[in-house]
Amino acid sequence: MDKKSVVGRFAPTPSGRMHLGNVFAALVAWLSVRSRGGELVLRMEDLDTQRTSEEYADLLREDLRWLGLDWDRETPPQSQRSKVYDGYFELLREKGLLYPCYCTRSQLHNVNAPHLSDGTYVYAGTCRNLQIPPPGRAPAWRVMVPNREFSLRDLAQGEFRQNLTTDCGDFVVRRADGVYVYQLAVTVDDGEAGVTEVVRGMDLLGSAPRQMYLQELFGFPHPTYGHVPMLLAPDGRRLSKRDRDLDLGQLRLRMTPEALIGTLAFSAGLTDTNAPISAKELAGEFSWERLKKEDIYLNSL
Repeated sequence: MDKKSVVGRFAPTPSGRMHLGNVFAALVAWLSVRSRGGELVLRMEDLDTQRTSEEYADLLREDLRWLGLDWDRETPPQSQRSKVYDGYFELLREKGLLYPCYCTRSQLHNVNAPHLSDGTYVYAGTCRNLQIPPPGRAPAWRVMVPNREFSLRDLAQGEFRQNLTTDCGDFVVRRADGVYVYQLAVTVDDGEAGVTEVVRGMDLLGSAPRQMYLQELFGFPHPTYGHVPMLLAPDGRRLSKRDRDLDLGQLRLRMTPEALIGTLAFSAGLTDTNAPISAKELAGEFSWERLKKEDIYLNSL
């Protein structure tokens, strides 16, 4: 790929201060793009307006600047793009691929329903041919999936395959309250922004085939994917925004950006020594081949 044609993105949810998992994904996305002279897009994923705010969005921007992670352009936040999503939703309807789903949460998670080894359910198509909808209940909307395997070569995890029928089932693209879900919104946002490389956490690897399917339906090319390993506390807990001592608000009080980046880079295998280093310096020696593939334990911060 031509260096100038690389377009990456960082798409945080402004629902709180960035924690280390967010920082790590942002850092790798930035390094991958900057090491090849590409372009980075910033987007606020604020579909859930009850949990997100512009105040948190401003804090995210400030934390990224403090880390030395700049961006070339910012696209409109998802909360302002409902009309755009409407158009793609109607495209799915025109293709005859949408149907209303009235299943309750308890029905979806019923122990007798098909489940994968990680506990997630495979939608059985219960409402696909429903003749008489239940009264007084607004439906979610699902898109029909083909009995087909999607495959990708992930920059971090290698070969990944998933059959949408057996491993996922028809999936929701709009909730019963009218809010568009992540799968549709992120596909449209990345496609319209010209994103060619998606770097994010390992927990989202399983959603890539669904987005690849929507990309084909919407006429977008497939980007390259890189799903970085998860950061874990020494006791094995996955880091989250509940870990206040490991969010940027607290970390900035006791560390320099270079010290934080150096610790993350060393823990992830990107450097040989745990020494302070700036994002700009690290970009000069970044390599996907060096990045660890498994969960990363943070033992010193």
